[in-house]
Amino acid sequence: MARAPPSYCFVALPPRAKDGLVVFGKNSARPRDEVQEVVYFPAADCEADSKVECTYISIDQVPRTHAIVISRPAWLWGAEMGANEHGVCIANEAINAREPAAEAEALLGMDLVRLGLERGTTAKEALDVIVSLLEKHGQGGNYYEDANSCHSFQSAYLLVDREEAWVLETVGKYWAAEKITEGVKCICNQLSLTTKMDAEHPELRTYAQSQGWWTGEDEFNFSQVFSPADDHLDCGAGKDSLEKQEETITVEMMINILRDKGSGVCIDSDSFLTTASMVSVLPLRRSSPCIHYFTGTPDPSRSIFKPFIFVDDVKLVPKTQSPCFGVDDPAKKEPRFQEKPDRRHELYKAHEWARAVIESDQEQGRTLRETMLELEKQGLAAMEEILSSPEPPEPSEVADLFYDCVDTEIKFFK
Repeated sequence: MARAPPSYCFVALPPRAKDGLVVFGKNSARPRDEVQEVVYFPAADCEADSKVECTYISIDQVPRTHAIVISRPAWLWGAEMGANEHGVCIANEAINAREPAAEAEALLGMDLVRLGLERGTTAKEALDVIVSLLEKHGQGGNYYEDANSCHSFQSAYLLVDREEAWVLETVGKYWAAEKITEGVKCICNQLSLTTKMDAEHPELRTYAQSQGWWTGEDEFNFSQVFSPADDHLDCGAGKDSLEKQEETITVEMMINILRDKGSGVCIDSDSFLTTASMVSVLPLRRSSPCIHYFTGTPDPSRSIFKPFIFVDDVKLVPKTQSPCFGVDDPAKKEPRFQEKPDRRHELYKAHEWARAVIESDQEQGRTLRETMLELEKQGLAAMEEILSSPEPPEPSEVADLFYDCVDTEIKFFK
């Protein structure tokens, strides 16, 4: 498989974000035939001494998990990106570092995204969850549904809540983190932290010295110490696409950034594709709900961003969930990945038809895309009204929100 292109996640905080909002965005660049599903899990009380089965290993469960909504490759347990009921958003990036990632099966970076969301009420609390699990269980295993070779990576994370963001970068069990309280930040598939670190593994610098990567005399620069010598990945275009914006960052602007193929933020190559995208808006005002937009389909330039709001009794959306193969899933049986089942969900199949029309018939494709964008525009306008209202929405009015949007999109494609 060809080397993966950059995969980007972004955050804009006041004063760069509009009207006291925090705006988060993520494109997931994955193998182009991989299906990504959007799944909601309600909060749950768990039995004492119970286990949770992650992608490759089982770990101790906690007494209670938070409600989450995640976008994930359909074959694994974790998540590429997602949010929880407390307004925490997390996205993951696969990283190459000076120390190769372990191929032995442990926790995937994507497992740690989900675990952070299930167990953290703030971005910092989720970070603490991730690094403690990293210390205990390690990270490793195949990032792709591929029987021919193991693609293992170190991990970086962007963790965001209503008040701040954290960039967390990991190499094995070692890690460093930077707190972001204003402005914009972009991360992609390379180490980015330098000399400003607001938290770090207590043995990080000792370990770097023991490997001969740092003398202990120079200023400690995390990315210089831990990046591989042959790291030539260029993430500059994605960073520029956010930082060059002169206006305050809005949800619409973040969506447009994720759709931009010219900058390289939206991937469409022979081997890789932006298989799913997410944008979230987190109001500083606690009475306003956080709103999370998911595509659930590939290529955001040809997809509709659909809103989700956490309330009690959220209606589940089977049409964005892939078929479940249980213990017979080739991703669960060893040796793994001996075959690839059809993981397409109903929304994905409907969207395949739309993509084919857009590619094959210029006039019909243009009309179709204009109608798709108009549907999305109506949804964004309705969410803007909710955010500008002094009162939170009635739960009954938004419990079916994501379900109805998906249902409308599928009916429109048919």
